[in-house]
Amino acid sequence: MSRSLKKGPHVDERLFMKIMKAKESGDRGPIKTWARACTIVPEFVGHTLQVHNGRTFLDVFVTEDMVGH
Repeated sequence: MSRSLKKGPHVDERLFMKIMKAKESGDRGPIKTWARACTIVPEFVGHTLQVHNGRTFLDVFVTEDMVGH
């Protein structure tokens, strides 16, 4: 089931701030996150996220096709 349009997308505030800080500094290193339920927004495109799957961190490179998921 998807999230209500009235509420808007769920974006983890800490992850969003980490992405913005990396954009300002020009750093393209991977960013670790445990926020698996976070919706991908256009600001995340071009960054590598290390998403925790419960045991290890998996590298995920965010592309434009992933926006909204």
